[in-house]
Amino acid sequence: MEHSKRAGRRRHDDELKAKVLSECEAPGASIAHVALAHGLNANLVHKWRRRAGGGHSVATPEVTTFIPVTMTPATPAVLDDIRIELRRGALAVNVTWPLAASAQCAGWLRELLK
Repeated sequence: MEHSKRAGRRRHDDELKAKVLSECEAPGASIAHVALAHGLNANLVHKWRRRAGGGHSVATPEVTTFIPVTMTPATPAVLDDIRIELRRGALAVNVTWPLAASAQCAGWLRELLK
């Protein structure tokens, strides 16, 4: 019984790489899906993206900027706590934080929104 061994790694021309990388940048594109459509391994496409400087994931959410807000309460009793509602799809999370710990709340939000 004779086994055939491939003569080495497959080489992909720059035109194919550019086409695949371009398809990966399309809104809603899945790298795995694009790779499969071209008969490629998704890890190889990820490697091409890193080398091309586009190593970020296509599914990366939009960049969120933290915007500090200064509030002047109408009456001191109204703002005993910081109340935040976070929504993602059908999920809603309500957070109540003591006003006296507003710096910690800001730090928590920065980490959460990274």
